[in-house]
Amino acid sequence: MSDLNGEPDELERGLEATLFAAEEPLTIDQISAHLGDCDKSLVRDGLQALAHHYENRGVRLVERGKRWHFETAADLAHLLRREKEQVRRLSRAATEVLAIVAYHEPVSRAEIESIRGVQTSSGTLDVLMEAGWIKLAGRREVPGRPVIYATTPDFLDHFGLGSRRDLPGIDELRASGLLDPVDDAFEEAMSAGTEENEGKDVAEIGLEHQCEAGAEGLEGHNPD
Repeated sequence: MSDLNGEPDELERGLEATLFAAEEPLTIDQISAHLGDCDKSLVRDGLQALAHHYENRGVRLVERGKRWHFETAADLAHLLRREKEQVRRLSRAATEVLAIVAYHEPVSRAEIESIRGVQTSSGTLDVLMEAGWIKLAGRREVPGRPVIYATTPDFLDHFGLGSRRDLPGIDELRASGLLDPVDDAFEEAMSAGTEENEGKDVAEIGLEHQCEAGAEGLEGHNPD
């Protein structure tokens, strides 16, 4: 491809074509390389301009976990939805583990168990990895070098998060009704006799509820 530096209109057309044809979300480095090592600052400016162009259209250009891709506008999802029966269900244990990984990543299985106060089966982690929401993120540099886990771009995409900085805090969870009343959730988290929530904070408990609500991709009637 010819050099696109200094040609904003052609650059945006090149970006649009590249992302439209891509089989998966792309980083700025990948896009720059595809466009003949185009200046990365120009690529970012072009992406921002395209995102603005598409913000009120049927498809939108979004950044999730530093990767860019087109997705259907959320308010039009009902036009594209197809229902199918799914027999697998995301368990309460899986939503707890997902919330812990999201707020504490990278985190080992032993650390997850310490926060939950109960053992975590390998099957629970397998379910979340099969769903594409968590991944192996290396090993902790401590004796035994345990495997550590982190969330994936698919996790951010499913829950509509640009990055982990967008994870809901206590105020947001309270406003959305997931901590209603928040005092009850706090008392539940702090209760010495509550094995499920031992060591977890209020935001984690709220995210568990959000994970349960957002786990439609794994239970019940789900969109393709």
